[in-house]
Amino acid sequence: MSISLFELFKIGIGPSSSHTVGPMWAARRFLDRLDDKGVKGETARVLVHLYGSLALTGTGHATDKAVMLGLAGLRPDTLDPDDAEDLFAYIRDKGELQLDRSQRVPFRDGEELIFLKRERLPHHANGMRFTAFDATGAELDTADYYSVGGGFVMSAEDAAGEAPVLTNARAPYEFRSGDELLALCQAHELSIGEIVLANEETWRSRTEIRDGILGIRDAMLDSIERGCRMDGILPGGLKVRRRAKHLHGELLRKPEKALRDPLTTLDWVNLYALAVNEENAAGGRVVTAPTNGAAGVIPAVLAYYERFVHGATDDGVVTFMATSAAIGALYKQNASISAAEMGCQGEVGVACSMAAAGLCAVLGGTPRQVENAAEIAMEHNLGLTCDPIGGLVQIPCIERNTMGAVKAINAARLALKGDGTHFVSLDNVIETMRQTGNDMSEKYKETALGGLAVNVTIC
Repeated sequence: MSISLFELFKIGIGPSSSHTVGPMWAARRFLDRLDDKGVKGETARVLVHLYGSLALTGTGHATDKAVMLGLAGLRPDTLDPDDAEDLFAYIRDKGELQLDRSQRVPFRDGEELIFLKRERLPHHANGMRFTAFDATGAELDTADYYSVGGGFVMSAEDAAGEAPVLTNARAPYEFRSGDELLALCQAHELSIGEIVLANEETWRSRTEIRDGILGIRDAMLDSIERGCRMDGILPGGLKVRRRAKHLHGELLRKPEKALRDPLTTLDWVNLYALAVNEENAAGGRVVTAPTNGAAGVIPAVLAYYERFVHGATDDGVVTFMATSAAIGALYKQNASISAAEMGCQGEVGVACSMAAAGLCAVLGGTPRQVENAAEIAMEHNLGLTCDPIGGLVQIPCIERNTMGAVKAINAARLALKGDGTHFVSLDNVIETMRQTGNDMSEKYKETALGGLAVNVTIC
C-alpha cells in the first residue's frame, strides 16, 4: 500500500512529531472515539498514562501539553501556536480542561496524566493509554495508541494487525523497495518524482497535488523566515540562545564575503536549518519532514535549491518534494522514522537521505543516481544516536540538522559525479539501518538516559 507524500510532510507544531504531534492526534482521536460511541457527554474524568520514551522525555518534548490540547479538541495542523500556549497555561492553572469545548473535567499532572517511565506497552516505545470514566467512577471506554514517528498514530488494533485495511483505490505504481522503484522507472520510462505524482493522482487531482506541495514549501519557507526574525532564549531550562537571527544579520551585513569565500553558501544552508529547528524547539509551526526533530534538513536543502541553483522553478520544487517522498516512504515501510525505535539515524539520517535524493533529481540526476544519493546520505548516518540533553529537542538536535543538510548536498553532488553504479544499494542501507536500530541500546533511543544527555551537566 502506497504512503502519500502528504502523510510524510504534515504541517504541525514543535518540538517533536512523535512526542508532540502524534500524542495530540491520539488525544483528539480518543475524543472523537468517545463522541462516536455516544459517551462523551457522560465523561466526567479522563485518565492518561504515558509509557516508555513518551514518559522519559515527554516533559521536554511537550507531550503533556499535546495531550491536554488534543483532549480540548485542538489539531496540530490548524492550531495557532500562541493561542495554544495560552490554553495550555489556562489548563495548567485551573487543573481542568473542556472536552472539545463542551463539559469541564479535571486534568492534573500526577492525577489524570501519569508518566510511567519504567513501563511500556507491547507494540512500540511511544505508547499511550486513554481511559474515560463517568461521574460514578465507572469506566466508559479505554484505548491504547502508539506514536510511531513523523506524527503517525496507530491504535492497538492497527499495531496488532487486527484493524480493517481501508483503501479506496490501488496506486498504479506500487513499490516496497528501491529495486522495485528503479524497475518501475525503467519499465515505464518515468522519473522517481513522476512515479510518486502518478500515485498521488489516485487520491487527488493534479492541481490539488501541485497546490498542496507548493503550500508545504511555503510553510517550510515561513518557518525559515520566522526563525530568522526571532531572538531570545529557547524554553525548557537549558538557556539555549537562538542563533539564526544573529547569523542572518551577519550574512546580510557582509555580502561581499561570498566573493572571496565560496563556502559562504554553506553558511546560508546552516542558517536555514538553524532557523527551522529553533522554531521547532520553541513550539512554533513547522513541517514534519519526515519528523519534527529533523524538520530543518529538507527545508534547508530546498531553500538552497531555490536560492542558489540557477534555473530553479516551482516545477523543480514539486519534483524535489515528490522524489524525497519516495525515499521517505521506503524508510517508513521497511524500517522506521521514529527515534524511539531507530535513534537519530531514523530522523536526521532519513531526512538527509530524502533531501539528497530530491536535490539530485532537480540537478538532473537519473533514477539510479538519485537512489545512489539517498544511499550515500544514509550510509554515513548509520548508528546516529538520539541523546537529547534534558529531553529537549535542542542539543544536539538543532546543530545536527545543519550537518544533515550539508551532508545531503554533498551526497547529491557525489552521486552526480558517477553513473549510478554503486556497491551498496539503498535497500541494503535501509535494512542495515533497521538492524542497527534494533541492536542499539535503549539508552540511545530518545530516552535521555545515555550519551550527551548524561555526560553534560545541566546547570
